[in-house]
Amino acid sequence: MRKLIMWNIITLDGYFEGVNNWDLPWHEQVWGEELERFSLEQLGSADMLVFGRVTYEGMAAYWTTAQGAIADYMNRLPKLVCSRTLHTATWNNTTLVKDNVAGEVARLKQQGSGNMFVFGSANLSRTLMNEGLFDEFRIAIAPVIHGRGMLLFGDVHNPLRLRLLEARSLSTGCVILHYLAEKAA
Repeated sequence: MRKLIMWNIITLDGYFEGVNNWDLPWHEQVWGEELERFSLEQLGSADMLVFGRVTYEGMAAYWTTAQGAIADYMNRLPKLVCSRTLHTATWNNTTLVKDNVAGEVARLKQQGSGNMFVFGSANLSRTLMNEGLFDEFRIAIAPVIHGRGMLLFGDVHNPLRLRLLEARSLSTGCVILHYLAEKAA
């Protein structure tokens, strides 16, 4: 069975994005060799990526023209984009899901043995959190207080209990927290 894993970089005050889409200045602050190695390590365990529409459009625009090891992984992996408004998904190896997103993600979790990663996609992530579908959370905390924007964990209906598996600090001041979601008994 696949694990569904959230991967996001947020500010210390919890913002995954600034006021505008793709307003992510803290990503540049924490990016370096260590985070690149970690990203490649994660991608090596993935057999599917899952995105909401906004993140999908931004990722597709970037990765389809990027070069290097991460770009090769991103373009080769199967991808799922969840959107009611997209009509097509043209990025290599992408399937579009318009309805019953939680049901489709739950079904896909049963079909593989690798990991499914959700990058960005705060709205989709909230939907999947409220359905109890995430198995793990890998959150990088950038040493920035941004003050406004989109909170990653706003509007979660059901409290989630997490168990810390690892805390890794990077030379950029970034701390990567790796949590296991504890399922309700």
